[in-house]
Amino acid sequence: MNFTEILTHWYSVNKRDLPWRNTKNPYHIWLSEIIMQQTQIKQGLPYYEAFVTNYPTVFDLATADEQAILKLWQGLGYYSRARNLHASAKYIANELHGVFPTTYTDILKLKGVGDYTASAIASICFDESTAVVDGNVYRVLSRYFGIDTPINSTKGIKEFKTLASTLIDSKIPGDYNQAVMEFGATQCKPKNPYCSFCPLKDSCVALQKGIVDQLPVKLKKTKITKKHFNFLVLISADKKTIFEQRTSKGIWQNLYQFPLIESDIEIISEAFKAHPSVKDYFKNSPFSHSIFNTKAIVHKLSHQHLYTKFWIIEVTDLPKKGIPISELKTYPTPILISNFIDEFSF
Repeated sequence: MNFTEILTHWYSVNKRDLPWRNTKNPYHIWLSEIIMQQTQIKQGLPYYEAFVTNYPTVFDLATADEQAILKLWQGLGYYSRARNLHASAKYIANELHGVFPTTYTDILKLKGVGDYTASAIASICFDESTAVVDGNVYRVLSRYFGIDTPINSTKGIKEFKTLASTLIDSKIPGDYNQAVMEFGATQCKPKNPYCSFCPLKDSCVALQKGIVDQLPVKLKKTKITKKHFNFLVLISADKKTIFEQRTSKGIWQNLYQFPLIESDIEIISEAFKAHPSVKDYFKNSPFSHSIFNTKAIVHKLSHQHLYTKFWIIEVTDLPKKGIPISELKTYPTPILISNFIDEFSF
């Protein structure tokens, strides 16, 4: 058997039983692909089940309130995925009359859908011979064929897509695509792959050359920036607080947070009241403060690390309109804020 035959046979025996593998409904496949991007299956599975339960059809998702969607998404991160999911659902429901696009080219037009997702849906649901290339596929192909072209370079992206397209089985493109992804996820893993029990071990270039741990090759990432976030958790005498929606574009767009002061360096407790941004926020109004966490909580994002402190501010009256503290958990928030709300005893 050749590479493709070996993989599809391996998949038929070893594939995991996952709910989206028991359907060809493009709406469900699309949901699974978007939710599972940059997410492990054990983490993403409950979210998939929640979305299918709460929004069983694309019309249900299209007519849903964005805040409700973001709240259901809370904890997955990369919130632009949820916003794009909602926008595309509206497009399918309103512009396409609820009919999911059936070709790679048309699926690619959906907001938030790239080459990988369009290829997966087109092949699995509509038997179009379009090869998927994700992190798992890069790893399997680079190791098996001994390719050291950086996978995040323009040349590498083109090279691996071309190679993947020559390997796909046009008779069962969906099964093949799922096979190579599953193989990378469970057999040819990033660390400690099961090379001794690999059905491809006799012809794997990386294994023969002893360079399995060196592939795939990635260009170094852009330098990660460091920011200091200081959240002001205001508590008034009548048990209200201020919760603000982030309207500027970014990963937390449209989510809610406590008033935020960003600083170039760490603010220590003794200097808090004298900090210009703090003085400007309160306009010399009296308040007392304490620090929830003296050691900054480090929240790591792909492009930056946030060193976060929560300042507890007790005031008689809030400087602007607030909400009852009892309603905090009803708002969609970044997981960083959600964790604090769960931990702090209001």
